[in-house]
Amino acid sequence: MADHEETLEPTLQNVLDQKSLKWIFCGTSLAVHFVGRAALVRTWAAPLIRETNVTVSALGKTTTSCSLAIQLAQVRESVLLISTDPAHNLSDAFGQKFSKEATKVNGFDNLSAMEIDPTSAIQEMVEQSDSNGMMGTMMQDLAFAIPGVDEAMSFAEIMKHVKSMEFSVIVFDTAPTGHTLRFLSFPTVLEKALGKLASLSGRIGPMISQMSNLMGGQADATEDMFSKLESMRAVITEVNTQFKDPEKTTFICVCIAEFLSLYETERLVQELTTYEIDTHNIVVNQLLFPKKGAPFPFPFPASRLTATRPDSNCEHCRVRHKMQQKYLNEAHELYDEFFHIVRLPLLTEEVRGPAKLKEFSRMLVEPYQPDTD
Repeated sequence: MADHEETLEPTLQNVLDQKSLKWIFCGTSLAVHFVGRAALVRTWAAPLIRETNVTVSALGKTTTSCSLAIQLAQVRESVLLISTDPAHNLSDAFGQKFSKEATKVNGFDNLSAMEIDPTSAIQEMVEQSDSNGMMGTMMQDLAFAIPGVDEAMSFAEIMKHVKSMEFSVIVFDTAPTGHTLRFLSFPTVLEKALGKLASLSGRIGPMISQMSNLMGGQADATEDMFSKLESMRAVITEVNTQFKDPEKTTFICVCIAEFLSLYETERLVQELTTYEIDTHNIVVNQLLFPKKGAPFPFPFPASRLTATRPDSNCEHCRVRHKMQQKYLNEAHELYDEFFHIVRLPLLTEEVRGPAKLKEFSRMLVEPYQPDTD
């Protein structure tokens, strides 16, 4: 990497120091998941990767969010770590099973975690309210006809639940870019949807109640449904306001030093700016730091394999290191002035379990110093 004077400290200490923060999002720029041979690709890279049985999502997002939560637990009264990524990895990271209910993380008194599926929350709400037969189904279909309202309602249920638990800070381990951006747009979507439904309730509510009576349904079922929707408005409005407040909310981008990841990170930063969501930290993960004449980590994450050359470094590793430095320099040119850029090394073993996560978490607040002797 070219020598240059960094404008901002290359750590996440600024996040720990900002005690006013309530919502912290950790998100990646790229992730691709495959089930069998069917590709479920969440970025424009879809045509590039086909016909394979592997999973590609290891940019270090979950490790970073878990490690940040551990560091926050040392300076905040209570911390909640939430995974909204359908490929839940918190349980794997901590070696402990988590569910949709907040559960204390083993070894911590003030750190809890939960894994939620935004798409299932709305289904549960529908099932709980589906006691009015055909009329109930009709009203659900009517309400969810508004584009995006089903996912937004799931978000509302999650936020309502989270706010009731009163944690001092909440860390989100989010899904990849597209998923995350939809998630962050839900407050605005839901506010608009609730406005439309409130107007709809005034115009056709009495008529639907009469139809419900004629068909043997409960007369107040429609009012109850609209009342539940309306009751979410205050919660969503408050959350929407807090998300746009840099004193309350920030987004930490996690990427690797490659073209596609850097490209997607820039797209993410631009979108966050559009949504008026603060972001001023970027974690660049899996960096190679050459050490002359010593074993080099095999260039895949979470691997214990090593490759050794007696008189020189691994050729593949040297080439990869050169490529990483190119894109790391570009990242500094783009973001040095306004972003804390945290550099993390590619490790030779997985970061799993509380002990290893604690050790890894120190690199978020103490700049990593490679041994190049």
